[in-house]
Amino acid sequence: MRINVGIVEDDREVRENWAKVLNAHPKLKCVAACESGEAALKQFPDCRPDVVLMDINLPGMSGIQCTALLKERLPKTQVLMVTIYSNNNSIFEALQAGASGYILKNKSSAEVIRSIIDVVEGGAPMTGQIARRVIEAFRKPAPKVLKEAQLTTREKEILHLIAKGYANKEIASQLEVAVSTVRTHIEHIYEKLHVHCRTQAAAKYLVGADHGPTGK
Repeated sequence: MRINVGIVEDDREVRENWAKVLNAHPKLKCVAACESGEAALKQFPDCRPDVVLMDINLPGMSGIQCTALLKERLPKTQVLMVTIYSNNNSIFEALQAGASGYILKNKSSAEVIRSIIDVVEGGAPMTGQIARRVIEAFRKPAPKVLKEAQLTTREKEILHLIAKGYANKEIASQLEVAVSTVRTHIEHIYEKLHVHCRTQAAAKYLVGADHGPTGK
């Protein structure tokens, strides 16, 4: 099954090069390449990309604003922010808005492809420094958040493994279930915790009072 990818990049040459790289790979397909966030919000709901490469600095609507609005309309779509600097505060804000990770513009084509496949399989490419900042942002006095969410035992087990950094395939292997089953449970976890990505889900888990996979 091919991974449908959308691109949001204002630089025409970069945008076209990415599209060529994606379409040349047997597992990937560029379904839309947009020059702005406004254009992406119009086109993506129809083509429903699995992953979006989102330039963080865009004219008009920023990549962060576009990510937040896109996740509201297409919650299953994974967004990878594209930036020049890995310690940019904007990356942190984008992850809070629902992005699943980020890649640097100077990455090779092979690295970009690996990041796309990784995020589909449940990964979240980012540095530990950024991940810690996201977790800290969720450190609020709400210790009962997981109990109030009424997660099932299986959902707690999966959330526990997400917080440990396991990808979907690894979780499926650990629990001896299908990857599609894991994806369905994760969707339910997102809905119950009111989050948009695994980083946010892990953050709520890490600050909750109940850190056991089965709630004991």
